[in-house]
Amino acid sequence: MELDIARLRLLSQRIMGEKFESPEGVVRWMGAMQAQDYLQALWAIGLRMQNATVATIEQAIVERKILRTWPMRGTLHFVPSEDAKWMVNLSAARMLASTAHRRRQLELDEATIERTGILFYDALKGGKCLSRPTLMQLLEDKGISTSGQRGYHLLFHQSLTGQLCLGPLEGKQQTFTLLDEWVPQPRELSRTEALAEMTRRYFTSHGPATLQDFTRWTGLTVADAKIGLETVRSELVAETIAGQQYWMAPDLATLQPQTEPGIYLLPGFDEYLLGYKDREAVLAAEHADKIVPGNNGIFLPTLVVAGTVVGTWRRKLGKRSVEVTLQHFTQHNASKEAVIEASRRYSNFVGLSLSSAIIKASTDEAL
Repeated sequence: MELDIARLRLLSQRIMGEKFESPEGVVRWMGAMQAQDYLQALWAIGLRMQNATVATIEQAIVERKILRTWPMRGTLHFVPSEDAKWMVNLSAARMLASTAHRRRQLELDEATIERTGILFYDALKGGKCLSRPTLMQLLEDKGISTSGQRGYHLLFHQSLTGQLCLGPLEGKQQTFTLLDEWVPQPRELSRTEALAEMTRRYFTSHGPATLQDFTRWTGLTVADAKIGLETVRSELVAETIAGQQYWMAPDLATLQPQTEPGIYLLPGFDEYLLGYKDREAVLAAEHADKIVPGNNGIFLPTLVVAGTVVGTWRRKLGKRSVEVTLQHFTQHNASKEAVIEASRRYSNFVGLSLSSAIIKASTDEAL
């Protein structure tokens, strides 16, 4: 019998079925979770937990159990704090080489980068967390221009080298801190061990998935991805569908009939979509532009029914309540009660009551 890829991915990603008790449990299982949109990323973690609130996850950041940095593809991810160093190191050389042209465009020479690293270290040593504007002002005061994305790129570069990572928010501002001080006892892995660990986590948490999905997710070369897969091959199983080989945890297929997929409100940039090169198992190609309007790289929050992306949703936060609006672009059989329950789970996560859930399609209907 052909695998139900969408259902199995709901299970492996813990969107459906067994949930985790802690934020760090979720992030460790997933390996890394895309997180350039901070609030969306918190919900990506929360929906995979038994009970979660924004405060629960932010406390895990304060307690240094999870953190955000750029471990792969030049994109912010949440990662387990103890794994941040080896994950960054795994892709650092490739990422630094790929951004060399941008550094030249911004006129960031080695002397400027080295001086910036020293200034950041002196300002942050002793466990300090400083906001982005504070660090930008520091550079300006020392005669280093931060205009034209120079400042952002300097923070990005120092994070790629493993010197910096993001700390807790200060109000609404991101802070940065010294990675080696924030995580004084990181896991140390050889490159082969790191490739194996990244491969293991990806296919157990994202399977069924292909080698092409994995290389797209990590940004690794095909050669490195094959080394990782060969190292952990005995821990995985493979199924061939339409000529493609899909890898996953051995026990995943046995979980398939235990529960029926429901309705889920997934955040923008969720791993359920971003974790794969080929997304057609869960999102019809003709609807892809509705998730990324104008192909601008911004992924909208998605409405998922029975494993299929059938629409998008947005929320309007008030002081005491939240309004959820769902726009579906294809028919589905989710009941009004299921829509309300999914919306209420999100409202509970943000600590507000649900004022209304509005479904918009050919006609608007308020629940």
